[in-house]
Amino acid sequence: MALEIYNRKRDFTRTSEPKGRASRNKAASAGNSFVIQKHDARRLHYDFRLELDGVLKSWAVTRGPSLVAGEKRLAVQTEDHPLEYGGFEGTIPRGEYGGGTVIVWDKGTWTPLGDPHKGLAKGHLEFELHGKKLGGRWHLIRMAGNPREKRENWLLIKGEDDAARPEGAPDILEEQPESAKTGRVIDEVAGEKPGWSSKTGKIDRRIARAKDESFNDKGKNKKKPSKAAPEREADAKPIEPSALKDARKAALPAFVEPALATLVSKPPTGKRWLHEIKFDGYRLEVRIEAGRVKLLTRSGLDWTQKFGKEIISALKDLPVGTAIIDGELVVEPAAGASDFSALQADLSEGRSDRFVFYAFDLIYLDGYDLTACPLVSRKDLLQKIISSETGILRFSSHFDENGDLLLNHACRLSLEGIVSKIASDSYRSGRGKTWVKSKCSSRQEFVIGGWVPSTTSRNAIGSLVLGVYEHGKLQHVGRVGTGYTHTVAKQLFKRLTRLKAEESPFASRLTAEEHRGVRFIRPELVAEVEFRAWTADGHLRHASFRGLREDKNPLDIVRETPKSAAKTSTERPSRTSISLTHGDRLYWPDEGVTKAGLADYYTEVWRYMGPFVVGRPLALVRCPNGIGGQHFFQKHAWKGMNRNIALAKDPQGEEPYVNINDLSGLIGLVQAAVLEIHPWGSMVGNWEKPDMIIMDLDPGPNVAWTEIIAAAEETGERLKRAGLVPFVKTSGGKGLHIVCPLVAKAEWPAVKAFTKDIADAMAADSPGRYVSTITKSKRRGKILVDYLRNQRGSTAVAPYSTRARPGAAVSMPLSWEELSPAIGPDYFTVLNVPTRLAALRSDPWAEFRKAAEPLHLPDAKRKRGS
Repeated sequence: MALEIYNRKRDFTRTSEPKGRASRNKAASAGNSFVIQKHDARRLHYDFRLELDGVLKSWAVTRGPSLVAGEKRLAVQTEDHPLEYGGFEGTIPRGEYGGGTVIVWDKGTWTPLGDPHKGLAKGHLEFELHGKKLGGRWHLIRMAGNPREKRENWLLIKGEDDAARPEGAPDILEEQPESAKTGRVIDEVAGEKPGWSSKTGKIDRRIARAKDESFNDKGKNKKKPSKAAPEREADAKPIEPSALKDARKAALPAFVEPALATLVSKPPTGKRWLHEIKFDGYRLEVRIEAGRVKLLTRSGLDWTQKFGKEIISALKDLPVGTAIIDGELVVEPAAGASDFSALQADLSEGRSDRFVFYAFDLIYLDGYDLTACPLVSRKDLLQKIISSETGILRFSSHFDENGDLLLNHACRLSLEGIVSKIASDSYRSGRGKTWVKSKCSSRQEFVIGGWVPSTTSRNAIGSLVLGVYEHGKLQHVGRVGTGYTHTVAKQLFKRLTRLKAEESPFASRLTAEEHRGVRFIRPELVAEVEFRAWTADGHLRHASFRGLREDKNPLDIVRETPKSAAKTSTERPSRTSISLTHGDRLYWPDEGVTKAGLADYYTEVWRYMGPFVVGRPLALVRCPNGIGGQHFFQKHAWKGMNRNIALAKDPQGEEPYVNINDLSGLIGLVQAAVLEIHPWGSMVGNWEKPDMIIMDLDPGPNVAWTEIIAAAEETGERLKRAGLVPFVKTSGGKGLHIVCPLVAKAEWPAVKAFTKDIADAMAADSPGRYVSTITKSKRRGKILVDYLRNQRGSTAVAPYSTRARPGAAVSMPLSWEELSPAIGPDYFTVLNVPTRLAALRSDPWAEFRKAAEPLHLPDAKRKRGS
């Protein structure tokens, strides 16, 4: 950012902040200073500044830096500041930009680790600080997903080293609150006349007189600042609701019917629209009056007591007297992806520590009805009440244009979709055309008309029988048999038993197969269900239960179709001849993933996964009683093995290895409770010559995810220099896998030697970051570069394979551009991967086999490996 922005925001006849210029001779001014200024404005925060290219690159760190390794602190990038600002300590007059008190909390020098310009451009700046209070390795990481926000949100994270403190240790901010320059605390500076600077002393009397017109000797404002003040920071005084165009003075209403979005097949285009991420939770209207808070559902039900005390307490602390705020309460169990199933599970367990409320509209504030005001004005005022920082209350940011791009990005992250709104429009209750929603997957509510008991558990449901209303009559649309946790399945059993009906509530007679085992109920409950598609006869395909919707009226539930025709896929779904027994057996009890649900998942991903598992020797992890039971490691035949699972004779004389040739073989593995699939790096027909290399980056304790990403990029660069094409995937566990396709010419010993050299070189070049030996005692705070996957008989988890651990995570292929803090190693799961795949315009690993290169070895190593 240029210093023109800095200068434009300040009136230098009223503030003593320095009016600086970036040095024209950047080489001469190539210093490496840093400063952290404690800034007590409307909200206390810490301004973090790094000298680069003759200016101070600046971020506002809302909660200040933390010395706990891996702890994330929001850092909002602000305008560049002049170098002279690094010594500024004093007061900025109230009403001016950033008005408040400033002290130099810490200062010193910084050392970039790598090219800082590339780091800034890429969004990951790694460096060391050498200050009076802070030291060691740090990271600044740009948050993904909001490229069109006015300000970029970053995270300031302390690296794991000797300067880090353990969780629960004293807070450096409380331990050393004083100025690193003058030793004064902020209250001592706050009592001085505005414009005093510890660097320059008293300022010019002419300026002082101008200031005295607005301030008394104690620095308190005498008159209201002009409404034409410069552009404000997040700490500026919020505007009054009366200043909004079309704001109307009115009494606080008891309830405002919410605005609802109409489903469309694709986002609208044009500058008049803004776009927001669609959340996967409960829509709530927050009503604040005289310190009392109510949470109302979309139908006006009072759910204030449903979500615990933390949300209510946070809303009470908002700087408002009376207000009505529109938003959504969610649970985000995985790196920012809201999950309605997780919300339902938390409510069932009485858990409230993961609740987050996203505010996206302001309907009423302090005596003014804002429904007639433009949406952008309402959101601007709302953002001054609830900042966009992370926390229990969050502002729902928006994008000004290109809804297609945002929808694609949301779907690749397996989010539910986006909502598009006319930026200048008023708040209109009910469903209309000024709010529209575009979804990443097929998901809607259905009426429960019956249920089928579990075949594996007593007093639990196995599936629900669903319907929608058409012309006032309930029409059958199929069943949903996965997505229930063990707890939810039992709770539904109790609840549905009390709704027993003697006759079917469906208008049409069910076929014998549809009727089999069904216990009908009164159609009084609504379920939210995600599904892959509608079959030709109007039934659900690959459906998964997400939760009950007690905020919805069953009579309002109809078949949802976009207002404009959606693009239909011409791709034929994968098919299998396998019939599962006990399809409702829970493999992942806490996530509600059943045997049938796992089979649906593999059917969905088969076209991507098949090339990496077909025709290879396999090592398997079997869990007949799900992940909570005993785990069996299996690579040879077992009693009762499905006939679609093949066997291949090892030429070195061992027992035949398990392998598969098609989707039926894979579903045969599902029937046998196989929850992890680990293929060899070579094919059955060419056992001794691998056709891929796998480098497993396995972090030890206290290694930040950002460091694993950096390790993956370094590993990829080293493999590129060796003439190979690296691909990247999550492990579904803790780390990342870097995979290179090979022309299958070199044999196992040569491949192992090559990968060992890569791992050893990384450990030798960066001994503080990497190890290449598997000894656990040497791995704390470091990343194991595991090359031992590249030897005969060793395996690594297959792309798209599930992991036999809590969370139902899968190993997910990514593009290199997708590596970011937004996607952790276990972000993608059985439940959200199909949404991602449906959104992919191109498979990030589509060219994997075409990218195969021969392994180029020095003559000595070629002889050793032959």
